Amino acid sequence: MNHEQSRSLYDRALSVLPGGVNSSVRATQPYPFFIERGDGGHVIDADGNKYVDFVMGYGPLLLGHDLPEQVQAAVQQHASQGPMYGAPTEVEVELAEFVARHVPSVEMTRFVNSGTEATVSAVRLARAYTGRDKIVVMEGGYHGAQESTLVEGSGADTHPSSPGIPDSFAEHTLTVPFNDEEAIHAVFEEHGEDIAAVMTEPILGNYGIVHPIDGYHETLRDLTEDHGALLIFDEVITGFRVGGLQCAQGKLGVTPDITTFGKIVGGGFPVGAIGGRSEIIENFTPAGEVFQSGTFSGHPVTMAAGLETLRYAAENDVYEHVNELGEKLRSGLTDIVADQAPNYTVVGTDSMFKTIFTREGPDGRDGHCEAGCKQRESCSRYDHCPKNGMDVKRTETDRWERLFWQDMKDAGVFLTANQFESQFICDAHTESDIETALEAYKAVL
Repeated sequence: MNHEQSRSLYDRALSVLPGGVNSSVRATQPYPFFIERGDGGHVIDADGNKYVDFVMGYGPLLLGHDLPEQVQAAVQQHASQGPMYGAPTEVEVELAEFVARHVPSVEMTRFVNSGTEATVSAVRLARAYTGRDKIVVMEGGYHGAQESTLVEGSGADTHPSSPGIPDSFAEHTLTVPFNDEEAIHAVFEEHGEDIAAVMTEPILGNYGIVHPIDGYHETLRDLTEDHGALLIFDEVITGFRVGGLQCAQGKLGVTPDITTFGKIVGGGFPVGAIGGRSEIIENFTPAGEVFQSGTFSGHPVTMAAGLETLRYAAENDVYEHVNELGEKLRSGLTDIVADQAPNYTVVGTDSMFKTIFTREGPDGRDGHCEAGCKQRESCSRYDHCPKNGMDVKRTETDRWERLFWQDMKDAGVFLTANQFESQFICDAHTESDIETALEAYKAVL
């Protein structure tokens, strides 16, 4: 493939953007290819190369790049009526009503502008509501670029994971491995009276895709209730993708106190949201005293895009389509991996997928999960599948970034650029796209 235009654009970008990009995950080696436009389930770069797109904007594009007529019409209508107003609009009420009707934990919502802003506000709210300071997060978990959760370490022995964050922030953050019930019990035994909340993704989506073991989230629910702490589900990735309109919490059958959203709830435009029981969410200003505000919050174009995206998904069997394609892709990947890379682990659910370059596997594959690891104890791979973010970090991350990603790109398949980020299927993808991807995986692996 020719990438002269992308290389030239990257050369220009290095002079005016740090690292040549505006988000670090876009900094692929030896340089990123620059996208010119989207086309259904594909993207076309500045040199005219076309790729099957499984990045989908890192998750927001449930419907793909070509918006259905009703979504496009709503976006254009609100954009033509004025960019924004600094005053409420009806469409933000309608979207909040839609979310409350479908998501088990949500009675009331505050819309913000990014997933990071949502998790920052959720942590502040939990601390104010409980009168406590400590937050429990999962080791290797990611909840946006915020000071309270950008930490490394184990238990109470944590420190900031980025320069520029005072050590005092990490003093209030406790970490436990995802899926480790013994560790979470120990943390609550020692710090239970000081813990404001446990924050976790229901299914890890930023460190591979890791399912909870049976009963893990029920344990978190019981412990938080017993100790007067809150349970926060970060559904920025899984929200309105896993479990359909009920989100992952509906699929898993565990109801948190607070849920954070992003990505799909804005229909591909910048968005975040914090939802939960009214008695909690009403503590935000102006109803309560927990300060939260934003110039662009509830932006009418974003609200319209999110509302019509979710309405379209509900009315047109979108989840059935993308989940069927996801099942087909993961099943095909499982067969390819069994034949060509038996140590590797296929993960994912619904319209999410990934192949984790794990270093060890069982001698046989009897009874293994056939379309993505579900953490079943009866599976022959159970002891070898990643159980938490640190397990994923110990995989062949360099091979993914330096060899595999590059070769898949050359085969016309656009994947997330590292071992950790999820990959996604959209409504515009077809069975032909899945076959193309499987042929590429077969050739590259």
